[in-house]
Amino acid sequence: MFTRRLFSKTAALAALSMFAGISVAPIAAFADTPIKFTLDWKFEGPSAGFLLALDKGYFKAEGLDVTIDSGNGSVEAIPRVATGAYQMGFGDINSVMKFLDEDPTQKVKAVYMVYERPTFAVVGRKSLGVTEDPKSLEGKKLGAPPPDGAFAQWKAFKEVAKIDDSKITIQSIGFPVREPMLAKGDVDAVFGFAFSVILNLKAQGISDDDIATILMAEHGLNLYGNAVLVNTDFAKENPQAVKGFLKALAKGFADAVKNPEEGVAAVLKRNETLNPDIELQRLNMANSMNIKTPYVIENGMGGVDPARLAASMETLKVSIGLKGNVKAEQVFDASYLPPKEERMLPLRRPRA
Repeated sequence: MFTRRLFSKTAALAALSMFAGISVAPIAAFADTPIKFTLDWKFEGPSAGFLLALDKGYFKAEGLDVTIDSGNGSVEAIPRVATGAYQMGFGDINSVMKFLDEDPTQKVKAVYMVYERPTFAVVGRKSLGVTEDPKSLEGKKLGAPPPDGAFAQWKAFKEVAKIDDSKITIQSIGFPVREPMLAKGDVDAVFGFAFSVILNLKAQGISDDDIATILMAEHGLNLYGNAVLVNTDFAKENPQAVKGFLKALAKGFADAVKNPEEGVAAVLKRNETLNPDIELQRLNMANSMNIKTPYVIENGMGGVDPARLAASMETLKVSIGLKGNVKAEQVFDASYLPPKEERMLPLRRPRA
């Protein structure tokens, strides 16, 4: 009886649809919301959280059709998102502030903090006279890729670290030659993300004992790092898609912290030429230095301290010349974040 009634109702609906000149498509035919996402850099260990969310179907479960592309620097991701070429991306929040300060009408905001502690560093070689003391950079030649987020902070960093740059030479170099030039001694130190430069140097044959890492965050530069960005037009039109993306991403990063080997496997699927041991080290360094920080352990991943974010903008008036045309709430929007309990990072699984 139930089956016959259901059949009759379905047939009646079909007949009505034909009479009205419309077609009825099954629910499964509706497409997932497409999101093009740009990373800040190549497919390397720290991108594991994004890739696991994709490979394990977390984005799909939120009704999203996500594609992830490699990037060409944490600054260059910003205009990709602002122009709508990509709906979302991963870039340096400090550079977002500069971007919006110059033109507050640009259509980009940060919605999820990933590097709660920035990985900005100057990395040199001890054999070339560089130590972990920032003042050891005085009188040296430093290699700087122009789009690099760490180099963007040089003006503020040299002030808070009391570095006399009158005898420092800054040489503009490209990302592909950054570590090779340092390995050959063409420059004494380079700007970059610590986990990338250190491990790329080791791949060039430079030993741990010869690498000197100056982390800007340990010498007075209290900034945030890279965050997930969204095109504001897309967010306004698709708020649930943005929320679903961040919910899925929280799961992906939790998996990358709990099981980094699985995360590295996801990276190697995109670039089989990588050394899995080096990428595992790179991911573990990013997790410990930048992602799973004391603040994140207590408050969950993704959010920011509004007072600290506002204070960082004062620092950026020195480093990159912010004029004060935007406020912190115009740069970071926490309204799309999942609940705190869904953003807590787990302990790493014990080894067998």
